[in-house]
Amino acid sequence: MDAYTRLAQGRHHDPFEFLGLHPAGTGWRLRAWLPEGRRVQLQLPGEPLRVLEHVKPGLFEILLERRPAPSEIVLSCLHEGGAAWEEGCAWVFPPLLGELDLHLIHEGSHQELWKVLGARVRGVEGVTGVHFAIWAPGAKRVSVVGDFNQWDGRRHPCRNRGASGVWELFVPGLAAEERYKYELLTAAGAVVLKADPLGRQAELRPGTASVVPDSALYAWADAAWMAARQEQPQLERPLSIYELHTSSWRRPWDSRPFHSWAELADQLIPYLLEQGFTHVELLPVMEHPLDASWGYQVLGYFAPTARHGSPHEFRAFVDRLHQAGLGVILDWVPAHFPKDGHGLARLDGTALYEHADPRQGEHPDWGTLVFNFGRREVRNFLLANALYWVEEFHADGLRIDAVASMLYLDYSRRDGAWVPNRHGGRENLEAIEFLQQLNQLLFARFPGLLSIAEESTSWPMVSRPVHLGGLGFNLKWNMGWMNDTLSYFELDPVHRRWHHNLLTFSLMYAWHENFVLVLSHDEVVHGKDSLLGKMPGDPWQQRANLRLLLGWLWCHPGRKLLFMGCEWGQLAEWDSASQLDWPALADPGHAGLQLLVRELNRLLHTEPALHELDFQSEGFEWVNVHDAEHSVFSFLRKGRRPEDDLLVVANATPVPRPGYRVGVPAVGRWLELLNSDAACFGGANLGNSGAADSQPVGWDGREHSLLLTLPPLGLLLFRREAEA
Repeated sequence: MDAYTRLAQGRHHDPFEFLGLHPAGTGWRLRAWLPEGRRVQLQLPGEPLRVLEHVKPGLFEILLERRPAPSEIVLSCLHEGGAAWEEGCAWVFPPLLGELDLHLIHEGSHQELWKVLGARVRGVEGVTGVHFAIWAPGAKRVSVVGDFNQWDGRRHPCRNRGASGVWELFVPGLAAEERYKYELLTAAGAVVLKADPLGRQAELRPGTASVVPDSALYAWADAAWMAARQEQPQLERPLSIYELHTSSWRRPWDSRPFHSWAELADQLIPYLLEQGFTHVELLPVMEHPLDASWGYQVLGYFAPTARHGSPHEFRAFVDRLHQAGLGVILDWVPAHFPKDGHGLARLDGTALYEHADPRQGEHPDWGTLVFNFGRREVRNFLLANALYWVEEFHADGLRIDAVASMLYLDYSRRDGAWVPNRHGGRENLEAIEFLQQLNQLLFARFPGLLSIAEESTSWPMVSRPVHLGGLGFNLKWNMGWMNDTLSYFELDPVHRRWHHNLLTFSLMYAWHENFVLVLSHDEVVHGKDSLLGKMPGDPWQQRANLRLLLGWLWCHPGRKLLFMGCEWGQLAEWDSASQLDWPALADPGHAGLQLLVRELNRLLHTEPALHELDFQSEGFEWVNVHDAEHSVFSFLRKGRRPEDDLLVVANATPVPRPGYRVGVPAVGRWLELLNSDAACFGGANLGNSGAADSQPVGWDGREHSLLLTLPPLGLLLFRREAEA
């Protein structure tokens, strides 16, 4: 089959071999491919207008005495339908990806992949246009299609870059905001239309096209925040995270379904500052077609969702939070991706990003595909993507979703439906290597970053350095604490005495990892009820139980995470299709819960014992762990200085307990810093009038003790008054 026939049938693997400028005797032959063209003219500077010969349908050529510069070649075209237009000639531009870039892509070690693949506006030899590049080694032909060529895959076939598997094309005259996709011819002869895997902007759903992003650099104004992040790593400071679904926190007052990033910042920043949270964690903001997936079915790994605005508008959102002193953590999903036809699934007709074997490549629970972590180019895609969000959008941390599903080959699979590793085990060795490499890269390039694993099993050393044999994260969600704690609080208090260990067991392993204590979105959706709805008893007891739970969260060793709406006792479980029930805050009971969280966050900052030694056993000591009969817990939270030590006493029954004695480590007056039953929080105001004096009565193995009144379903926090 000759070159023209292959070109006309859309089967030419490298049209630059045939099109463009080629030597012809003492001159040059220019061939242009315009399938819908009827008449094509060329006017070179200082030369008369010349008509290209219409050699065959769609193929035009002309002999030139000299080799013109690409900027000189502008074709005047007349369409078969009568329309006229001008365009540059894509076939006369040289390859733009250098050999080093191609080598690194092929090797799977290009840490800045987003700077060479995808679409970007750039100038080439005096001509402005858009450079497109995609990795698709299994394709027989790749074309760029979009509004600019009527989505006609014949118009702009790409240049093949050989063994690298990369295809590229520079299209002169294009600018930002152009919609585009890639049309690929597979080895089986099928034609597929795909969004750009490295597309850095996408159109708003239900559209699925990629969009050429603005090439202008964003002018960041958060230098002070970024410098402080590096000088004092976030892990050394108090950490209180507000988990947020951007689309359902608040809704616009008008008919729009989503706030802009700027509108969200206007409302979110003052709220977070008032409530005292240090960071916001965003459910995935990477582009996803289905609202109901909450962002966890990602298709545009490099594109911030168009729901709230452009990539630069998202940068401005992060910038504003940083300037206000607030950190931004992004949920990131490297474990799996959806099967949508325009996405990564069988991108070039082969199992490119996923495993071909469904026992490895399909997730049985989620109906999604699993990344092939053993393929170097796939690891490169994911590693570069993580770096991209931190470098390009100044993210302060990544929370990696579903880590357990990555670690185990038999995760949620029945016997015989998984493939053992090379040693016959169930550990996913390639995924382990990927996670270790990920964390090493992140911390090498971005000191002070947070890398947080959502890992729900007892896999050892998740938050320990790679050189010690760990996975290299610096934080891990404590799912065991969450499950045990909620199980305890859902019990009717009359039964809690028999389940005392549900609250004490977490202290057996609290320092095995650097834990984040989480009450996350997963616990208040899909029929699980809201946090308040989980609490037993009448409405007053439900609120008291929730106040106790929140106090327990903030006083227990570990960093803190709370899902939006839980801070004031949202009545209904979370509905991602609407906004939180903000009018409920008119009720003093809900407002009191919100005030309690504000006070807990204030104490987290002002009391060193609540954060200094979170990850060390020296920061915690039981006073009385055995009082299951009364469902009372008492312990010390310790700082680096003895004078910073705090006493925590929690009564998990609705029975007031006057005259309850608790041992203390030091003589003096102990100030009641917090009483969750205070009237301002919606409680009955039963307590100790703000302080209690120690007595020389031995108790709990200590020489001195306090005689306290414990409020029902209440938590008390004391600190010894400094001596004058």
